[in-house]
This record gives sequence, structure tokens and C-alpha cells, in this order.
Amino acid sequence: MIRTLKTAALVLTVAILLPGLANAAGYPNKTITFICPYSAGGGGDTSSRMIAKLAGDIMGVKINVENKTGGGATIGIGAVSKAKPDGYTVGFVSTSPITIRPHMMKAPYHPLNDLTYISQFVASNQPLVVKADSPFKSLQDVISYAKANPGKLKWSTSVQRGGPHVAVEAMFKADGAKATFVPFKGGSKVLAALLGGTIDVAMISEGNKATLDGQTRILAEGTPMKNPVTPGAPILTDAGYPIAPAIFFGIAGPAGLPKEVLDKWDEVMAKVVKSEEFKALAAARKWTLDFAGHAEFTKTVKRDYMAAKTTIADIGMK
Repeated sequence: MIRTLKTAALVLTVAILLPGLANAAGYPNKTITFICPYSAGGGGDTSSRMIAKLAGDIMGVKINVENKTGGGATIGIGAVSKAKPDGYTVGFVSTSPITIRPHMMKAPYHPLNDLTYISQFVASNQPLVVKADSPFKSLQDVISYAKANPGKLKWSTSVQRGGPHVAVEAMFKADGAKATFVPFKGGSKVLAALLGGTIDVAMISEGNKATLDGQTRILAEGTPMKNPVTPGAPILTDAGYPIAPAIFFGIAGPAGLPKEVLDKWDEVMAKVVKSEEFKALAAARKWTLDFAGHAEFTKTVKRDYMAAKTTIADIGMK
């Protein structure tokens, strides 16, 4: 009787433990939901669907993309933050709703407390450019003109109140210069305004190709990456200015994801970014592929979030 009871207890204990052990050792073993906080057809949606296909093939499971839009991407990211931390709900993240916008609006998540940063797969340069025939030959020329002629210098970037907008406004304020921001929707419209003489200076990713085409000149770089077209152009923070935020596409999950999940995504995304299909998509979209795993991506987010918090408060942007 006693032996029978002991055997039954052992069987019950194993039955309780086995599902957890199998799940930890065998992630993933069921369908994954991948939340995209942007609408269909854009860069976030396109990259999310390609990752779902390639990562799903590598891991041997189906990955379903769900578009949850609204609130400047905060609705979808909020849904990710509230999911069960088991690796079966993850989502697309980008710079603005993670490191910038939460300092200007109430988001349904705290970027440092409510999310786990899984991997970065794209990082874009943001060069500060002028027309090729501009009288401004250096960053200091721009600053000097803006100081001597308050409000006369006109400039723009592709996203109002995004990372580059914050970086350039902080640059002008640090030197006591005043310039006029002219809003446009999208980098192509900003470039057209620059080439047409409507504005004098722009910070846009399109500046790299325009410089290679002989249309513009790069004076500085607004992200932590050296600019490949003009490596000698100073990074804003190296020139003594407050912030040069990374402009990234990445994947995040809810806080508390297990190490097994993070290790699996590190392994899989390293392969996805190297795949010919993903490289072809990046080339077509003019993205710069730059893989960073969980640890490195987390450092980037924490650094830029804290820098933006201080800088946005200092320049009074809302």
C-alpha cells in the first residue's frame, strides 16, 4: 500500500513537471503571434511578415502577424507588453514609440519596465545634409549662421518629434542658435524641399544616396553609427551635442521572457538577417541591416531612452 502511494505520488510529480520541462527545452512548440503596430504595406508590416515567414520556417512553427495600429504604434506595443511572458507573443518595435514618444505622451507601457528587447535587425543612418552647392561647408558653418541670423535658417526631417528632430533641436539649443523647423511627411518630400531651396538643411536617411548622386553634402551624422558615405562627418555626440539616437527596427516581447526564448531568437534572427530573401527586401527598401541580439539591443534602448528623457525635458518639446 505504502509503495503504491509512493509510486502514485512520483507519477503525479512527474506529470506536473514534464509540461514545463518540455516547454523550456522545446521552445517553440506552438504558433507564435507577432504583433505589428503599423498598418499593412509599410516598412514595419513588410519586415514583420518577412520575419514571420523566415523565422517560422527556421523554428518549424507558424508565426501569425497581427496588425494592431493606433496611438503612434503605442496600441500594438502595449498589447505586446501585456502578453504572457512565454515567448508566444512578440512584436515589432521602432525608435520613436520606444525611446522618444513616451517622454511626450502617456503610453500604455513603460519602455524599460514592461518590455524585453529581443533583437534589432535594421539601423539607419541619419545624415545632416545640405545641397551640394550650399555655402555651408561644415556643421560649424550652419551653427554660426543660425546664431547670427535667428530663425532664418530653415530645416526639416522626415518625422516630426522623432529622434532626429530631437537631436537637431538639442544641437541648436546647446549652441544658443535658433532655426525654423518646417514639417513635411516623409524623407522624400524633405529631400525635394531641400533641393528646391525651400529649406537649407535636412536630417534624413535619404541623404546618403543623394550625396552619392552628387545632390547633397553630408555635414554630420545624427545616429551613433559612422556614416559610410562620409566617414569623416562628425557624429553629433562626438561633436559635443546631447544626443544621437539609434534609428532602429527590432523585436520585443513582454517583460520577463525566459533565457531559452531569448537564446532561440538570437540564434534565429542572426540567420534571418543573413538570408538572401531578407537582404533582398532590405535592398529594395533601402534599409541598412544591422543585427544586434538581446543584450546589445537592450543596452541601446536603455542608453537612448535615458538620453532622450533628459534632452526632451531640456528643449521643452511636447
